Amino acid sequence: MTKIGKYTALIQEEDGGYVSLCPELDVASQGETVEEALKNLKEAVELFLEFASEEEILRREHQNVFVTQFEVDLPSSERVHA
Repeated sequence: MTKIGKYTALIQEEDGGYVSLCPELDVASQGETVEEALKNLKEAVELFLEFASEEEILRREHQNVFVTQFEVDLPSSERVHA
């Protein structure tokens, strides 16, 4: 029976494409679309887990990853363009 690992994917648009990150393992990838960036990230994580040493996996692995948003006061427009 195959074990399944569940990980988080953070994807953001950058330079006409998309960058994807798995924060639990600090593995990143990219793609031209969100779907491609996610597919490539999944492949990168699978390859990392297959070929990295147990020590490297344990060193990188973060068990508790929280994704949230927060608000900050933005500086006035005069200060932003100064």
